[in-house]
Amino acid sequence: MKTKQFTFLQRSYLSVICRLASLFVWLINCTTRIHVQGLDILEKEASEGGIIFTFWHNQIFSWSYIARFREIVVIISRHFDGEYVARMIELLGFRAVRGSSTLGGASALLKLKSQLQKDRDVAFTVDGPRGPIYRVKVGPLWLSGNTGKPIIPVHVEPENYWSLQSWDRFRIPKPFTRVFVKFGDPLQVPSKSDPQNWMTQFQEGMDKLRTAAENFEWGTFESNWDVSRNSRYRYRK
Repeated sequence: MKTKQFTFLQRSYLSVICRLASLFVWLINCTTRIHVQGLDILEKEASEGGIIFTFWHNQIFSWSYIARFREIVVIISRHFDGEYVARMIELLGFRAVRGSSTLGGASALLKLKSQLQKDRDVAFTVDGPRGPIYRVKVGPLWLSGNTGKPIIPVHVEPENYWSLQSWDRFRIPKPFTRVFVKFGDPLQVPSKSDPQNWMTQFQEGMDKLRTAAENFEWGTFESNWDVSRNSRYRYRK
């Protein structure tokens, strides 16, 4: 949607609310300590350029901070509410492609394909936007098969968090909590392969990753994620 299509009041709401929302995400998350497991996987795949990150919808709040300022491309709904989300994540250093699984989904996937072919990273909330919770969608598999780029699953597990009464049980980490992030093994769908044939493997990989993260031994926790130290994972022009 274009800014000129909005009324003055809508533009005012967008400007104020998006800035407040991005500030809230920043203030909560900047107090947390983050431990990442699987950095070797990320470093190896990032050297090639063009990664398809997949994570669960309820982990958006933490992921938007962890992956900030890397210009990762994400799909955002075309509806007016999506304009809030698009502007907020752009303030956090992401890029937005407008579309959804129900409206403009095909065109959005083609736009993401174009971004991947330019060696830019993309990300999916793989059970979004309406669920069911923890059930993968086919979009990332289609992209991998049509670009040759790997899917890297991610799970973000805060030690303490608030859970909202939404379909995805949306999580907001509590201030000063510890956060465990685990990158899973990459999955690359062969060219011309039917992505539906890979749904079971993809689902099992995401489930395995979630189980491992939920069973993380917090006694072994050591903060090891810093945006400046890991700047090599930023989007490559």
